[in-house]
Formats: sequence, structure tokens, C-alpha cells
Amino acid sequence: MNLQIENERQLGLGQNLALGFQHLFAMFGATVLVPLLTGLDPAVALFTSGTGTLIFQLLTKGQVPAYLGSSFAFIAPIIAVSAQYGIPYALGGGVAVGLVYVVVAMLIAKLGTNWVDRVLPPVVIGSVIIVIGLGLAGTAVDMAGFVDGGSLANPDVRVALFTLAVTVAGTIFFKGFLAVIPVLIGIIAGYFFAITQGIVDFSVVREAAWIGLPGFVAPKFNMAAIAMILPVALVSITEHLGDVMVISKITRNDYFREPGLHRTLLGDGLATSWAGLWGGPPNTTYGENVGVLALTGIFNISVIRTAALIAVLMSFVPKMGALISTIPSPVMGGVSIVLFGIIAASGLRTLVESGIDYGDKRNLVISSVILVLGIGGAELSLGGLSLQGMGLATLTGILLNLVLPQKDKQSAE
Repeated sequence: MNLQIENERQLGLGQNLALGFQHLFAMFGATVLVPLLTGLDPAVALFTSGTGTLIFQLLTKGQVPAYLGSSFAFIAPIIAVSAQYGIPYALGGGVAVGLVYVVVAMLIAKLGTNWVDRVLPPVVIGSVIIVIGLGLAGTAVDMAGFVDGGSLANPDVRVALFTLAVTVAGTIFFKGFLAVIPVLIGIIAGYFFAITQGIVDFSVVREAAWIGLPGFVAPKFNMAAIAMILPVALVSITEHLGDVMVISKITRNDYFREPGLHRTLLGDGLATSWAGLWGGPPNTTYGENVGVLALTGIFNISVIRTAALIAVLMSFVPKMGALISTIPSPVMGGVSIVLFGIIAASGLRTLVESGIDYGDKRNLVISSVILVLGIGGAELSLGGLSLQGMGLATLTGILLNLVLPQKDKQSAE
């Protein structure tokens, strides 16, 4: 931790603010994108992101330079639950997700992490991540206006294509800090182009106050709604493990040992439950944060806390929330085509990098069942509970992995 302490001594207030804004800027696009896609309030997402990060820092004893923001893994289940039961019940599912984190954190503290690899091997996790991305493909295409004979004569289509082009170009060609935020750059560029096409309505911004409370929403609880969201927690937990491992490598500190993986997961879980109590989406540690750490080489916690405090302050500026809400659907659609595709591709990368052998029928069956159930939107009722889509696919994949026999080493050779 000596490197972090030395950094804290060297950074003044101005540097802290500048670096804090840089961290928040890196996370901003992704943090507000999730509420915009799911019908939640972006201002509340900023509030729960900032306060959730502070909770995480408290529980990890201020040792892990991680910023928490909205998790993409929960977009599809939140949309599904909100459509069937209403947004408050999706928030209740988010609260339950955080409690799953807490239980897993307790198990890790007692048993270590080997059991996680057994329950959630790469063949399951990679396949589920593919489902998360491809399951949202229809939503992205619909928002972009590429349905029902989409034409360039339609301003929505033009805006979506322009946003898509900028996002793709940024993802491929941007360097340095800009390479961390191609999605945010795509949203900003698409937004300004949408203004020129006359599809942005600023009336809500003019009517909004400068200072006020975010649109907090209390959660409601229903076991069927919770069952639709809960299985995705297993995927985000695995994502958490990977992010903490990468941050450990960048900072040359073993956070699995000190403060301990159980503490980082506990902090993430309680921050997620906290978000659900106020009306925000589930949180996760952010890959964008990892990118900023690697680029700047500055790992002190005061910068992360500054970014969190700025996010909280911004949430109490209704004009900011109103401005975010004016982003047209085609802009979000153009960005989402890239974003959801990248999510699916990251699942493929997980399978490839893990060396999954699809000559092994066991792996082939597990992936096949997960993909069809998840993308096909399958639904299964068990008593009073209803499992569907991604949740059903995840649980089925876990059960198949535990039940199907594995080749012994001699047979495999």
C-alpha cells in the first residue's frame, strides 16, 4: 500500500478534483445508459453509484481503488420484470441480488474460492454472457429504428447510423484516455447530431429545477420477480472476481488476501442492495475504472472517493437528469448495437481464452442448452415461481455442469 500512500501525499485538491472528474467521466456513459434502457431514473443511478462506491470503500477499509456503477448484466431481466410486474418489483430483485453477494462472500470467507470454479466454470459463464448480449439484440435494433423497413429518409435511422459509426470508429481508433470512453463519445456525438435532425425536445430541461431530489422509488418484493433476476447474480459475481484480480495486477497488491475477496464482494453486494432500496440498478466494479487506473498509474483511494462525491452532487441537480433524459432512443440504439455485441463477444472470448473443447460433447451440450433457453426466452413455472430467459438458462447450465460426468484425465489425453 506504500504506492497509494505516496500518491495521496503528492496529490493536491485540484489534482484530486481533476482526476475524480476523469474517473467519473469514464464511468458516466455506462452508468446512465443502464437506467435509460430500463426505465429507471439516471439521477438515482448517479446517486446510488456514488454512495455505493463509498459503501464499498468503507467495507474494504479504503484499500481497493474500485468505482462501482450500473451493471449491464441486469438490463434484460430488469426490462422483463418491469414489463410484467412493474419497476418497483425489479428493484426488489436488485435488493435480493445484493443479499446473494453477501451469502457468497460469507462462503468465500469460510471455504475459499475453489468451489466457485466448480459451480461456475468458463463453459457456463461464457455461454451466459453470450446470452446477455444477444438477448438484448432485438432491443438495440428496435431503438435504432432498423425495423419495419427502416429508411435513411427517417431521421431516427440517420441518427442511429451516425452514432453507430462514431462508436465503432472510437472503439477501433481512439488512443489514450479516449480509448476508455468510446461509448460516451458515441452518445455525445450522436446527441449533437440528433439536435441537427430536430428530434431532441428540450422542454423538460427548461422546466426542471436546478436543485432538487432525484426520483427515488421504493422497492417491492415478489418471489416470481426475484426468481427472474436472481440467477444473473452468479454471472456478476464472476465478473467481480475478474475485475478485482485485474486491479490487483495493475496496482501490484493482492486484494484477494488483503482486505480479502470476501470484503470486496460484501462491499459490492451491500452497495447493490442499497441501490435497489433507492431506485437504482444493481452495481458492479467497472472495467472502465480499471482502464483509467492503468492509464494514469495513480491508484490512491481519495481520487475514487472524489469521483463518488461528484456523482452524488450531480444527482441533486434535476436539470442534469432532465438533460440526460432528452437523449433520443436512436442514439441509445446506435450505441447499444456495439455495446450489446461486445458483451456477447466477450462471452466468446471467455470460452476461447479458457480453451473450452467443443469436441467434448459435455461442453457442447451445456453451451447449446444455455444459448437456446436464454436467447429463446424459455419460461418454466415451478410452483409459485417462474423462471425464464437468462435466469432459467443460467440455473440449467449450472445443474448440467454439476450433473453431467466429466472425462477423466487419462480419457481426455
